[in-house]
Amino acid sequence: MNIYLILKSLHLIAVISWMVGLLYLPRIFVYHSENKLNNDISGVFKIMERRLYFYIMYPAMLLSWIFGVSIIHFQGTELLKAKWFLIKIIAVIILTVYHFYLGHCLRSFNQDMNNNSPKFFRVINEIPTILLILIVFLAILKPM
Repeated sequence: MNIYLILKSLHLIAVISWMVGLLYLPRIFVYHSENKLNNDISGVFKIMERRLYFYIMYPAMLLSWIFGVSIIHFQGTELLKAKWFLIKIIAVIILTVYHFYLGHCLRSFNQDMNNNSPKFFRVINEIPTILLILIVFLAILKPM
């Protein structure tokens, strides 16, 4: 079996799982912020958010990084000299920062201290979509 292709497949599976969470968690935050005064509904959202973040998103992010770094190691450090790849890494770092920002928002909701509006979460929900498009085009086209 080709180890490189297995690593690449595992990397893609992890990235897809991570992206699902990055796209879905802010949507849950929209509904949570719209219903924050209803303790029953808010409690359900808190459970959903926590499970999504810690059981799906966090492991998927870690695996995305582990398999990604493994692919770089497998291919060699020449990859680090390509401009397209450096831009891709910067985009992935921004996604990682965004991931941890969502964790901060999660803590705010858990403490009933969220001050962000549903509109705010709708807007920031576009960040991972834009970065995903950029990353996919860079990885496939390798333009520079």
